[in-house]
Amino acid sequence: MKPLAILLLTLGQAYAQQTVTVKVDAAARLGPLRPIFSFFGYDEPNYTYMKDGRKLLTELAALSPVPVHVRAHNMLTSGDGVAALKWGSTNAYTEDAAGNPKYDWTIVDRIVDTYVERKMKPMIEVGFMPEALSAKPQPYRHHWDPSQPYRNIYTGWAQPPRDYKKWSDLIYAWVRHSIERYGRDEVATWYWEVWNEPNIAYWQGTPEEYHQLYDYTADAIKRALPAIRVGGPTSTGPGGEQAAKFLRDFLQHVVSGKNYATGKIGSPIDYITFHAKGRPKVVDGHVQMGSEFQMRDIDRGFEIVASFPTLKNLPIIIGESDPEGCAACSVRFNPQNAYRNGTMYSSYTAATFARKHELAASHGVNFEGAVTWAFEFEDQPYFDGFRDLATNGIDKPVLNVFRMFGLMNGERIKAETTGTLAIGEILKAGVKANSDINAMATRTPSTINAMVWNYHDDDVASPPARISLSLSGVPATAKRVLLRHYRIDEKHSNAYTLWKEMGSPQQPSPQQYAALEAAGQLHMLTSPAWVTPNNGVVETEFALPRQGVSLVQVTW
Repeated sequence: MKPLAILLLTLGQAYAQQTVTVKVDAAARLGPLRPIFSFFGYDEPNYTYMKDGRKLLTELAALSPVPVHVRAHNMLTSGDGVAALKWGSTNAYTEDAAGNPKYDWTIVDRIVDTYVERKMKPMIEVGFMPEALSAKPQPYRHHWDPSQPYRNIYTGWAQPPRDYKKWSDLIYAWVRHSIERYGRDEVATWYWEVWNEPNIAYWQGTPEEYHQLYDYTADAIKRALPAIRVGGPTSTGPGGEQAAKFLRDFLQHVVSGKNYATGKIGSPIDYITFHAKGRPKVVDGHVQMGSEFQMRDIDRGFEIVASFPTLKNLPIIIGESDPEGCAACSVRFNPQNAYRNGTMYSSYTAATFARKHELAASHGVNFEGAVTWAFEFEDQPYFDGFRDLATNGIDKPVLNVFRMFGLMNGERIKAETTGTLAIGEILKAGVKANSDINAMATRTPSTINAMVWNYHDDDVASPPARISLSLSGVPATAKRVLLRHYRIDEKHSNAYTLWKEMGSPQQPSPQQYAALEAAGQLHMLTSPAWVTPNNGVVETEFALPRQGVSLVQVTW
């Protein structure tokens, strides 16, 4: 390219660069920032105590100022405890030749011990159906991989119990065993929920049979320890009519239906949980995220809960809250999942988590948390396109968003930007026209934090935005403040970029592995700097690339 052409191209890019003003006011307090980010989950519980599972759980526990809650499928599934994709087992329940129950908590304890040792809180998912209790047990163990249809996973574990009394006794015994091992006070701090997505093929019974399962399970849990928090229905995204009806009918049952276990009216419920998923697709050769679908699920779910006066104030946990629905479906067979390794996943997470707070406030509901359904897949190829937080012990960019969230403790404060999209626009069409250049901010007695992101649903190149950030409300006594600027982009907090620059090694050398580990941590854009506020205001400017996330922190 000739020098004049290069100059013209550079000038054109500079002219196209959007300038966005971000104003943070530490005096405009919006109430405590709930740590809704501190919930994680996965299908394969046996990964929990494997080498990379333990490593990642340690990192998750360390990034959060509050205990992290962990949810896993297959906690009661029969089998040998060997992990596989979309599969796990504990063999907690079997029967002898005479049909008498036999309980074995060895693998369950190994899983829960791993959480408790790290001061994490189990979010116990009561499921799936042990083979000896399944109404239709065969076939039972599946051997699914991403090349197969997803429906192949639904086998005998998804069936109702053939004997609700034995099922109830199993759950009661599980709670009592947990109390004996961990103590009454500890177990009372856990969430217990009944099954997973019973409105689709994860439950091979009818909706009414799920109500029956819920009643017997909740009754057994409460008899064992009344202080336990039990909830449901953990159904799929209520943005669709059938899923919305399932959630509404379940809530009506717990309010005024006849309890299958006790014969009384109503069922115990301490929190409400449903799921919310986006829908990425490939458009013109690139990934386009479907953020509007996830936001609609959340909006509709909050609306339905708010319509029940006696339930409106109960905590809501979005039991799975993700860009799409299959963590184990790799990019090799699902090209729309190519967002997972790089910065698109991290910026999507930053942008959508902020909107969850906004939607909860609009409906006046008690929003407790959102479970990110992503963990790790042991001994799989590096960066193979699974929806995970780390690959072979190497952290992905998305994990650094949660590290940023963990630094944003204290109170929420007002943050206004000239680049934000209205929530109504996102609910209607996602982020398909202009980027959503937005911010969320917090304060403590000695800190102001501002997270700023430049998000777009389309994974295509675009000039960076020029951010002009002002942070007001620094005390007059603070003559000098320390400014730190953390960043996630192509070159910062991003092991994936470095791995590609290395030639995408599947057997990195010890030196390469150490470099990848370091690159996967949260990094600063610039060195920390002492700056002088101007009448209580700190100002800074920086370029923020598309799909980039910044956390600017001022302390005194």
